[in-house]
Amino acid sequence: MSVPCRYCQSPLALELIDLGQQPLANSYLEPSPAAIAAEPRFPLRIMICEACYLVQVEESIPAETIFDANYAYFSSYSSSWVAHAKRFTDEAAQRFVLGPDSMVIEIASNDGYLLQHFVARNIPCLGIEPAGNCAEAAQARGVETMVAFFNRDTARHLAGTGIRADLMIANNVLAHVPDISGFVAGFPLVLKPQGVACFEFPHLLSMISGCQFDTIYHEHYSYLSLTIVDRILKQNGMRIFDVEKLSTHGGSLRVFVCLQGADHDETARVAALRQDETAAALDQPRGYRDFASRARLMRDDLLDYLAAIRKRGEHVAAYGAAAKGNTFLNYCGVGPADIGFAVDRNPRKQGKLLPGSHIPVAPPDLLRTARPKAILILPWNLVGEIAAEHAYVREWGGHFVVASPKLRQL
Repeated sequence: MSVPCRYCQSPLALELIDLGQQPLANSYLEPSPAAIAAEPRFPLRIMICEACYLVQVEESIPAETIFDANYAYFSSYSSSWVAHAKRFTDEAAQRFVLGPDSMVIEIASNDGYLLQHFVARNIPCLGIEPAGNCAEAAQARGVETMVAFFNRDTARHLAGTGIRADLMIANNVLAHVPDISGFVAGFPLVLKPQGVACFEFPHLLSMISGCQFDTIYHEHYSYLSLTIVDRILKQNGMRIFDVEKLSTHGGSLRVFVCLQGADHDETARVAALRQDETAAALDQPRGYRDFASRARLMRDDLLDYLAAIRKRGEHVAAYGAAAKGNTFLNYCGVGPADIGFAVDRNPRKQGKLLPGSHIPVAPPDLLRTARPKAILILPWNLVGEIAAEHAYVREWGGHFVVASPKLRQL
């Protein structure tokens, strides 16, 4: 029986890719036989709605299961991501004339990586974050944070207490909500009449063109084009008036949104990007036809490389206990026999096992003592940052490897 589209309710029949049974990509394990035996796995199959062309995960895992008090992703452990947030706050404060009498609200504010910069400018702000451990870290930075999922009810509560926003920010959260229309419906309830909402999300066009299948995991319920986001916003009384292309996450969009009756003029960039998506056939089945076959080629290239390394008696480590890396490793069927360990700066991941592959996670200093010949960078969107910070691997003849969009040695 067909599953209905999470937006328009049409039956889903067109498959983009089936990544098999996968664990939750950010659920790191204690290194014990009991934890390994109890690890759940869920189907990870991505479907395309041929009525509205929302690309989406077929089986929904409840958000409360994923974004709990032990959620492992903390934005501040990426220095480049914090710098990206700082640039945005500087630009937004100037463009929208934000000051001590303004209000900024960030949805899914994580550990305060972004709002801390508004706090430093004495601009009032509020974070809304469902993961309690992330919210606690944000509060320690001086960022007022409400522990909650954002939706219509949350928005009504905020509006009922007199909180209205000049700027609402939702970076890399739009894809994380099961009920995307219900989520968006909360924004008009909180925005001031001339207020602005800003959404960042990985661009479906980049995912398809670069075969970024490892950006697929259960907590990404949807994979978004400008066209579908525009449609959902209009249904909820808002419109896009500007858009920027970003290099983050392999190619993202930053869209600026206002209420339908607001004074913000639409820029030419919006129409130009709509044309790009039409040219790529994102509103037709043929635009998605060879995605799965390209993913299989990437898998085979990595497995061939790891087999050659083993044959030479050399050792491989991984850098970055990233969710995208977990999808990639599990799709490839890679384990500790192939990659001895992974390193990550986040102490909450150190001493744990990667979900599914059960590769142990250690601090980056282990690279200096273990001296692996090859280091596979799993968060390929941070290649420059990681390679520069750990250039010392050349001292023992080591090198970095990236598997996406094709296998290459750095």
